[in-house]
Amino acid sequence: MTAPAINGTRYPQPVDELLPAARKLELPEGQVLPSRNRLMREFRIGAPKADELLARLREEHLRRQLAEQFGYTPPDERPADEPPADPWLYAEPIGPDPLPAPVVPESAPLVVPDPAPAPVAPVVEPVEQVAAPGHPGTPTDDKPRRRAAVWPVVLLALPAFVAIWSGWVGLGGLTGFGVVHPLPGIADSVSLNTAITLPIGVETYGAYALYVWLSGRVPDRARTFAKWSAIGSLVVGALGQVAYHLLVAAGWTSAPWWITTLVSCLPVAVLGMGAALAHLVREDA
Repeated sequence: MTAPAINGTRYPQPVDELLPAARKLELPEGQVLPSRNRLMREFRIGAPKADELLARLREEHLRRQLAEQFGYTPPDERPADEPPADPWLYAEPIGPDPLPAPVVPESAPLVVPDPAPAPVAPVVEPVEQVAAPGHPGTPTDDKPRRRAAVWPVVLLALPAFVAIWSGWVGLGGLTGFGVVHPLPGIADSVSLNTAITLPIGVETYGAYALYVWLSGRVPDRARTFAKWSAIGSLVVGALGQVAYHLLVAAGWTSAPWWITTLVSCLPVAVLGMGAALAHLVREDA
């Protein structure tokens, strides 16, 4: 269930506005509070606001438990003139001791001081708050805001895809990757060039980890892991392109043993990082 928009806008809503909708979320049997991930997903909010909303829900749940177990009503929910059920939890306010009456001689005239004038409340004029253009608090018209176009990214990615694909496939050929028959005895005509596993694995994982890092919809552990693994994947991809072009320019027909060793470990490393990131993304904080 998604909370209704405030004042017809689509900007992030404050916690006070999200709290009634969060109370109405349907929870699985045995669960008393929604998880932070579900609050982030349902209301499209970040981790800090989800933590604050979850803290408010947890406080209300503890108050209800106190009321059910001890019959105690919190002071902020009790009428001002109603004492609590337990007399030990309530005490009459104790003021300062009264001062002794001053002794006035009989010959002295009685002087009655003038009553103090009643305080005058200051007049506060309403101030109109004006937000800067583009700020979330700036009033906008009823037209929905258009998102930025993403098709230029596809145009930019095409030449990069061609260069990266050819570089990884070429480096795979120099390090022992080549054509294999994955179904011997079943379909001998089926062949597969294992060099394509390098660009698919390394570059796809780098793009996915970059998306998880910048999405802001995952737990902190997953975001940290995605950040460093995305940077590492992009660095490894750049080093692979550099190694291939240097080997070709130098006339090498096979890569040195240490380059072959590193390149051979890439599919295994990508599998491990991808599985770890998938578990961290689905982790309930």
